[in-house]
Amino acid sequence: MKKIKIFGLVFFVVVVLAIGGIVSIWAPDRSAEDLSPRWAPPPSQFVLVDGMKVHLRDEGLRDDPMPLILLHGTSSSLHTWDGWTLVLKEKHRVIRVDLPGFGLTGPNADGDYRMQVYSHFVAALMDALHIQRAALAGNSLGGYVAWKTAVDFPDRVGKLVLIDSAGYSTTATSVPLGFKLAQIPLLSRFMSHALPRSVIESSLRNVYADPSKINSELIDRYYELALRAGNRQALAARFTQNKPGEFEAQIKGIKQPTLIIWGGLDRLIPPDNAQRFHSDIAKSRLVMFDKLGHVGHEEDPALTVAAAQVFLEMNAKTQ
Repeated sequence: MKKIKIFGLVFFVVVVLAIGGIVSIWAPDRSAEDLSPRWAPPPSQFVLVDGMKVHLRDEGLRDDPMPLILLHGTSSSLHTWDGWTLVLKEKHRVIRVDLPGFGLTGPNADGDYRMQVYSHFVAALMDALHIQRAALAGNSLGGYVAWKTAVDFPDRVGKLVLIDSAGYSTTATSVPLGFKLAQIPLLSRFMSHALPRSVIESSLRNVYADPSKINSELIDRYYELALRAGNRQALAARFTQNKPGEFEAQIKGIKQPTLIIWGGLDRLIPPDNAQRFHSDIAKSRLVMFDKLGHVGHEEDPALTVAAAQVFLEMNAKTQ
C-alpha cells in the first residue's frame, strides 16, 4: 500500500511538471492590432495590396526614379533592414515590406505561398505604390522572390541585390531548429499553439556567424512576430508548397545588373551557391564577407550596405 501511495505521488508530480512545461511554452496567436504598437510605429503603414493589408515602410527621396524595395527572408520581417534603410534613404526611396505569411502582414487568405504568387505580390505592391520600375534587394527567401520577380516581370525590375539568396537545390550544413520543426507535420501542428522562446534564440544563433550580436530585443522581435495569427501555419505551408530548385533553370535568364552578397560562414545556404549565381547571371558581381553568416545585412549592416551603395550608385550613372 505504501509503494502504491509513493507511485501515485510520483505520478502526480510528473503530471504536474508536464502540465507546467506545456503551460510555460504555450503561445497562442496574437493579432496584428495587438502587436502593432511595438512593431508598427511611424513610419509604418498598412497598404491594401490585392485585398491584403500589407505592413510596409516607405522612406527616403520621393523623386527617386528607381526606388529600392527590400525583401526579407523566411520568418523575418521588414525590421531586418533597419540598418540598411538608415543609410540608403539618404539617396534613395527605400520601401521595405512584410511579405505574405510573415510579420504583421500575416497569411494569404487562400493559403498560397508558391514562388509565382510572391512575384505577383511584388508587382501588385509596385502597382499599389504607383511604381513602374524598381530595384529589388532580398535575403534568402526574399532573394528568391526578388530574382523570380525579375524573371516574371523583367520590365518592372531594373537591378538586383541578392543576399545569401535561395533558389538552387542545395544541401545545408546546418538548419535552424524552427525550420526543422515547421517541416514535421505533427510537430508543426503542435507549434501552432506552443512556441518556446528558446527555439527562436537557437534559430537565430544558427544564422548568425557571431551569436554575441544576438540580444533580447532581437529575440523578442522574431518571437512576437512569429506569433502573429496565421504566421506559424503559413510557414509550414510554404515549406510544403515549394520544392528546392524548382525554378533554378530560370536564373540564367536574368538580364538585370546583379550584385551578389554572401556570408562566408553561411551554413543554411552555403557559399558555393554564391558562385553558382555569379556564374549563371551574366551581369553580376560577387562580394563575399568571410566572417558573416546567413543574414549579413542584419548581422553587420554597415559593412554590407557599403557594398550595396557602391553597386547602386555605379548602375545609377549608367541608366
